[in-house]
Amino acid sequence: MHEDANGDGRRTGSGMSASGMEQPGFLALERELTVLLRRARANQGEMAREVHPDLEPSAYGLLVRLDEHGPQRATELAAYIGVGKATMSRQLRALEELGLVVREPDPADGRAWLVTLTQEGHDRVSRVREARRARYARRLADWDPHEVTELARLLHQLNRGMEK
Repeated sequence: MHEDANGDGRRTGSGMSASGMEQPGFLALERELTVLLRRARANQGEMAREVHPDLEPSAYGLLVRLDEHGPQRATELAAYIGVGKATMSRQLRALEELGLVVREPDPADGRAWLVTLTQEGHDRVSRVREARRARYARRLADWDPHEVTELARLLHQLNRGMEK
């Protein structure tokens, strides 16, 4: 049995505070995610500008989602990104005006619309994503390929856990 991190004499069987938040792993996780997210926000802005100079950084994720999963309803995109209908409508209108997406009737439900990448949108997103993967490959060139795969697996697990 170990004393918890605040030294109040309470003991736990795992060696961490009653809540577990003081465990060194969680402290390191919080610190590293803060750095990663700050860099990701900056990179997202750069990638958005590479797709189109007038593209909002937050819209880049929508384009990637459409590129990977094909046509989707606006409500599905809003749920995935975690925004409301009004925000999604505004972003989709902007993407349509830039010629990156179109809305087409859903063949499965005539009342609904599907958002689809235009060919131009697909070409631009593909170029930027390939360049980004090339940057990752250069920056992680000294990593073992299995470590890269493991990092991707762990990040996927983290993202799934955050959805709950």
